[in-house]
Amino acid sequence: MATKRQLRTAIFLACMTLAVAWGNAGAAEIPVVTGEQWTASSADVQKAYLVGIANLIQIETAYYADNPSTEAQSFAPRFTKGLRGQTLDSVREGLNRWYAANPDRLQRPIIETIWFEMVVPGLQKNK
Repeated sequence: MATKRQLRTAIFLACMTLAVAWGNAGAAEIPVVTGEQWTASSADVQKAYLVGIANLIQIETAYYADNPSTEAQSFAPRFTKGLRGQTLDSVREGLNRWYAANPDRLQRPIIETIWFEMVVPGLQKNK
């Protein structure tokens, strides 16, 4: 019980520190990773990006462990369900295939591609 409370406190403090450090950053100031950066990145950099997304999902899941978010409240449950059965490498390879097949769409953000090309179809399959 105390460890969950400590974890929540640590996450809260980390988020508050980031919020204060970033101040009032506008949406234009937050970088969006697109297919251009993805296709120019090494496999290790691509994996690091995906690990970051996975960590974000895990942090939210741990934070709300006692009171899990519903699909209407958070993207995390849908993201997790839609990617069920996928691995870090299968998502990375899927993104590489999608951008190779759609070179005219390199401006599309990575997170959008993951959502619409992997999560949404996965939700239909994993009902």
